[in-house]
Amino acid sequence: MNAGELVDRSFVAAATPVDREWAWGGSRGAEVRVCVIDSGVTPDHPEIGPLEGSYAVERVEEDAAGDGRPSYRIVPDDEGDAAGHGTACAAIIRRIAPDASLTSVRILGPRLAGDGNALLAALRWAVAERFHVVNLSLSSRKGDFKASLHDIADEAYFNRVAIVASAHNSPVLSFPWIFPSVISVGSHEVADAERIEVSPQPPVEFFAAGVGIEVPWVGGGRSFLSGNSFATPHVTGFVARILGKHPHLPVSEVKHVLASLADNFADVSEASEASEAPRVPSPAPSPAFVPAPASVAPHPPDEPALSDVPAAPVSLATSTPSAEGAGHDESGA
Repeated sequence: MNAGELVDRSFVAAATPVDREWAWGGSRGAEVRVCVIDSGVTPDHPEIGPLEGSYAVERVEEDAAGDGRPSYRIVPDDEGDAAGHGTACAAIIRRIAPDASLTSVRILGPRLAGDGNALLAALRWAVAERFHVVNLSLSSRKGDFKASLHDIADEAYFNRVAIVASAHNSPVLSFPWIFPSVISVGSHEVADAERIEVSPQPPVEFFAAGVGIEVPWVGGGRSFLSGNSFATPHVTGFVARILGKHPHLPVSEVKHVLASLADNFADVSEASEASEAPRVPSPAPSPAFVPAPASVAPHPPDEPALSDVPAAPVSLATSTPSAEGAGHDESGA
């Protein structure tokens, strides 16, 4: 595009007042392709339905590219989900955007651990395939992957691929949620799946339901789990709804729409007159809050897990998958 070139109004949200009717009224996410990079998704699960595709990242050779790193490829996957985390996230997306198309890419194993290079391979593939939305309820704390993740996130942003990434549950630095090119998500404690809050203090940009969320779990059971991992697919579903109605919006405008729909706005002028600061939820004291997944373990169907809910729901320590490189607390291969 060159300076002076005309742009269709459908490419921006600012041309009209933004409310929920404008944002997604009548949209159920139809024709929006969502990629769930996680521990896999149980095929044909009754709460999810058929997947558009199910893939896994496979390690091929130790140094095929001659750069000192192992090589990976995306292959069809028939193993499903041995951990439950990916299935739980996919089910939440399906609740919010029932008509969206879901594709699974498995990078985490039964213990929710994985390899950072596998995360890079999965993200590169998802961007190359031009998925509309990528759900990433995990992150990496390894600085070695920061630059590559940043480059992929920027490529996604400029190609209208919205990466929705969970912030770490613990006050640690991890990636890619902290990058401004992704849509970063923490959790609030209100029992309302439709409630979205905008953060007054990024890098976490939005908060969604993430406390005591009922999800399907391994073995046909159910669990109640808390953490940013499960807030993230709520926002992924919202993004799918928005793109189902406004398919031309770039990621920057999607963020604008989400912020316009926030349920935690306060009238600053009125608050000032009353000598009272506007009430907006405060994020955790540290700038790093993403789901901490190594602590997410399968629970027997007759013993649903409900994590202790601390005062600050953003720092819940039971939710995101782990993988050094592809997650949080465990060493990957």
